[in-house]
Amino acid sequence: MGYFYLFVLTLFSWSYFIRPTHGLQTYHTQLLLQIRMHLEYPSQLQILDNYNGDLCNLSATGDVMISCQDNLVTELKIRGDKLANISGFNGYAIPSKTLSETFSIDSLVTTLTRLTSLRVLSLVSLGIWGPLPDKIHRLYSLELLDLSSNFMFGSIPPQISRMVKLQTLTLDGNYFNDTIPDTLDSISNLTVLSLRGNRLEGQFPSSICRISSLTDIALCHNKLSGELPDLSSLTRLRVLDLRENQLDSKLPGMPQGLVTALLAKNLFSGEIPGQFGKLSHLQHLDLSFNHLSGTPPSALFDLPSTTYLNLASNMLSGSLPEHLTCGSKLGFVDISSNKLSGELPSCLDNISDKRVVKFGGNCLSIDRQQQHQASHCKEANTRKSRREIAVLIAIIVGSVLLLVLLAFGVYILSRRCCRRRTFETHIRQKVVQDNPTNGVSPEVLANARFISEVVKLGTQGAPVCRLFPLEELKEATNNFDSSMFMGESSTGKLYKGRLENGTYVAIRSLTLLKKYSIQNLKVRLEFFSKLHHPHLVGLLGHCIDGGVQDDPSANKVFLVYDYVPNGNYHMHLSENCPEKVLKWSDRLAILIDVAKAVHFLHTGVIPGVFNNRLKTNNILLDEHRIAKLSDYGMSIIMEENEKLEAKGDGLKSSSHFLSHCRNCCTTSIRTCTPHQQLRRYCYHLNHSLIHLPSTFKHIL
Repeated sequence: MGYFYLFVLTLFSWSYFIRPTHGLQTYHTQLLLQIRMHLEYPSQLQILDNYNGDLCNLSATGDVMISCQDNLVTELKIRGDKLANISGFNGYAIPSKTLSETFSIDSLVTTLTRLTSLRVLSLVSLGIWGPLPDKIHRLYSLELLDLSSNFMFGSIPPQISRMVKLQTLTLDGNYFNDTIPDTLDSISNLTVLSLRGNRLEGQFPSSICRISSLTDIALCHNKLSGELPDLSSLTRLRVLDLRENQLDSKLPGMPQGLVTALLAKNLFSGEIPGQFGKLSHLQHLDLSFNHLSGTPPSALFDLPSTTYLNLASNMLSGSLPEHLTCGSKLGFVDISSNKLSGELPSCLDNISDKRVVKFGGNCLSIDRQQQHQASHCKEANTRKSRREIAVLIAIIVGSVLLLVLLAFGVYILSRRCCRRRTFETHIRQKVVQDNPTNGVSPEVLANARFISEVVKLGTQGAPVCRLFPLEELKEATNNFDSSMFMGESSTGKLYKGRLENGTYVAIRSLTLLKKYSIQNLKVRLEFFSKLHHPHLVGLLGHCIDGGVQDDPSANKVFLVYDYVPNGNYHMHLSENCPEKVLKWSDRLAILIDVAKAVHFLHTGVIPGVFNNRLKTNNILLDEHRIAKLSDYGMSIIMEENEKLEAKGDGLKSSSHFLSHCRNCCTTSIRTCTPHQQLRRYCYHLNHSLIHLPSTFKHIL
């Protein structure tokens, strides 16, 4: 009997250590079938219909390839037959050209992100249309991403720079029409960047120059403009294809190892740099159809590896050296449609089957290939010189006028500043002298005014209110998990979150009616984000989500604040442990901090911020027990829902005054007179002061 139990125990142990691969295989099979459904059952995937075996063992074809490792899908390649190079695409589905109107690129990408082991993804010519979703970065294991020849438009998601393992990024033949993200240098392993045949605009991103691993850059057939930066730092670069853009700078430095440089049909100007004549590995150089001038470097024709050299349709002038030497591998040369004159060098003149030379449309002293008269090139050079002189004169005159206007503007501005300072000095002196009757001493007013001035200086250059994506807030709070829940009040729920950079934040969730103007809301949030004070909890940004399941007439708004780690004042007042009870001096310091914050909100900003929910629950303490006022200005945002809260034992004697405040200010703080507003804040501050002796026995 003992042997039987031993046998059963052994079987149980073996079953425990055997890896349950079948379930995982089934899950990946279901995902692949879902992807086929999202792609609307392309003919290339019909092989899956009657295949009952393991998809990892599916034989690769020219259109479909599925590779696995450890029963996990690591490679998925599908090539369709829907060509994207058509006219008339305007962002909507085209029958028989794109996937149908019901297709959702967001659902497709969501399903793909569940294949977390995927290292290679290629979906080419499948009629995929729509903006590429930000969540594509969740494919964090990808090393190759190829979505060429589809109908994707809009911007390339900046989040794609989080795919740090990516080595090849190919989005050729789509309709992307925004700028290239300037954060691609975060992909430190990127070797191939190919964005051919889109409608990308803006400047060539400087961040690309910091990706030292790049070997291929292909951005041709776009609308890039501006300056092309120095690329000499890209020591591994072999192929540079920037044809048919609108780049209009001088030619920059190139890396020594460059093999192919295609820069035709741009607006490059100036002379061809002599450094181009030192690119010993260069095989293919195309600088045609630009505005290059001057005489091309002689060394350009004698590079040891060059087989193709095209300098046609520029403004090159001067004479080529009579004893110019040509490289032994040079098989094609095109210098046609320029302003070259003089004799044609012998290495370009000798007709040979091994070398094709085009030189028509110049002013060369040769009868073949139709040359212009010498006067044609001289007139062109003369016009160019006159144009350059005119431009130089215009620049000088414009600079002088600009300096005169600038000096005049500085003079006018200095006079206004002097008058303003005199006026402000007079007003300040008058306020300090005239206000003692209000119960506030001139010294306090002067000091408070000084504090406000310093705070205003501290806000210069402060960041604008950031717009957080809802997806980022969900990730920060683990989809608003209950473990991140901090509390709830009349204004909404409060969650703790952790951003991707490790910063902890507090996220308040509000519900506003849809009739509430989003534009006004953004203006108010922008205003509050610029309020920076040592005793205010800073507003970092917001997120406006249009969907509330229970109430379709409402919007969900999330406010993101600095996280203050040491709880609120009310919690510390309720502390029963003698060691943790706040001392009398600590409580007094906290209330002084709050008073400074309130004074700043009243007088340090224009317009002043009133009705700031001055309660012990809204006074937060940091790790140094420095008080910070939170939820200030919430009454402005939620003016229609604002209700005063004045609860607590021992305050019955204040009921008459509280009733007066309700009658005065419940509807809107703006209906109160300044004197009533001052009385209102004194009441709430006194309410907090009442708590000072409430636990005095612990201090004694």
